[in-house]
Amino acid sequence: MHTVVVGTTGVTASDVLAVARGGARVELSDEAVSALAAAREIVDALAAKPEPVYGVSTGFGALATRHISPELRAQLQRNIVRSHAAGMGPHVEREVVRALMFLRLKTVCSGHTGVRPSVAQTMADILNAGITPVVHEFGSLGCSGDLAPLSHCALTLMGEGDAEGPDGTIRPAGELLAAHGIEPVELREKEGLALLNGTDGMLGMLVMALADLDTLYKSADITAALSLEALLGTDRVLAPELHAIRPHPGQGASAANMLAVLKGSELTGHHQDDAPRVQDAYSVRCAPQVAGAGRDTMTHARLVADRELASAVDNPVVLPDGRVESNGNFHGAPVAYVLDFLAIAAADLGSITERRTDRLLDKNRSHGLPPFLADDAGVDSGLMIAQYTQAALVSEMKRLAVPASADSIPSSAMQEDHVSMGWSAARKLRTAVDNLTRIVAIELYAATRAVELRTGLTPAPASQAAIAAARAAGVAGPGPDRFLAPDLAAADAFVRGGHLVEAVEPVTGPLA
Repeated sequence: MHTVVVGTTGVTASDVLAVARGGARVELSDEAVSALAAAREIVDALAAKPEPVYGVSTGFGALATRHISPELRAQLQRNIVRSHAAGMGPHVEREVVRALMFLRLKTVCSGHTGVRPSVAQTMADILNAGITPVVHEFGSLGCSGDLAPLSHCALTLMGEGDAEGPDGTIRPAGELLAAHGIEPVELREKEGLALLNGTDGMLGMLVMALADLDTLYKSADITAALSLEALLGTDRVLAPELHAIRPHPGQGASAANMLAVLKGSELTGHHQDDAPRVQDAYSVRCAPQVAGAGRDTMTHARLVADRELASAVDNPVVLPDGRVESNGNFHGAPVAYVLDFLAIAAADLGSITERRTDRLLDKNRSHGLPPFLADDAGVDSGLMIAQYTQAALVSEMKRLAVPASADSIPSSAMQEDHVSMGWSAARKLRTAVDNLTRIVAIELYAATRAVELRTGLTPAPASQAAIAAARAAGVAGPGPDRFLAPDLAAADAFVRGGHLVEAVEPVTGPLA
């Protein structure tokens, strides 16, 4: 099994995906263990002094003015975890919780948190055992970290609360730890706070969304090319020299992808035939501009994610010179903004995708295709209601594009009077990515049927490969009306699994 070694300088996006989705094992580097021990010595020294130090010998948040005596500090750390584990709502997905735990471990191993090496090792042991704390949908405001989600994870570390075993069964966390030979942790000064104070949930969801969107944007370029082909459009608008004079990198990449898919097609360039068109509609002609802008948004979001992956987010932090300083690095604004930005871009891509599908189904705009791509229009409704479903998804995407990060609700008796709502931005982006996948799948379903209905002209080799692979995967082709939901589900699975891109790239070469 693949192993990810966690050091002091952060982790990569591929590390997150390997642990969250691939079940990779986690190990601590010798460097990380040394840094953990050195930082702990500093915390222990401060804990022995009579002067109060925030997070070490004081209360938290609005209660930070109280100095806590040594005999109560272990109880303080237990109490912060128990009281902050206040989430409600549906359980969060296993991959999200694994990413959340792994990224918290990343910050702990930086040597800036003051957590003991044994605590970090127990975190790794829980991940390696396949034990997943039960984390709930609601409880994070994206400031002072993803507090409630991280608290539920810390609760499992203490052997309390509920967790999901590797077999998917939810049991008391203490039972699961015992079954895997893991001793619960007795938290000491600073450790409870250090386990809760990070942007790890929103960051993990950002990393996974970027991975999904990378495949999805390539898939959208392919389905846009199939629609252009089915509509007998021109590929001249995809010429590299046209995109070079407006040098947005994403736009050029999308245009190049579409051009590669359309290479060798006999269907393109017929826009001057029976019903002459000077230009194709915007949804066809401007496909690279819209998808390209989304790609450039992803590039910016990756930059933010990479910076956050290299960060040590905690409050207070232990500095190399021995100081323990309060800070505001737990504020989720940098991550929240790009999560919202990605949702906006995804909504716009879904919108233009639906417009191409509608054009394929409208006999007045499809340039010779049958109404709704039906086998016997009137007797058959064809794909009429598939477009309704797509429109409903697009409408939902627009609602999901409303920024969460523009909101803020004060908390902790006005001590935490401005928050990022980054967790909420991440949760709605996950829904948006799911919906965009379905929207692209419906365009694939319609466009492949439309291309096959263009008899007498040979589609591009890449288009033929896409159609053949889709049909082999259970995405049915033209014919009389049938129960449509299973066909759409097959198209969704085909796109979601990356199989559309896999089918095309042997012909086109790697897509950008």
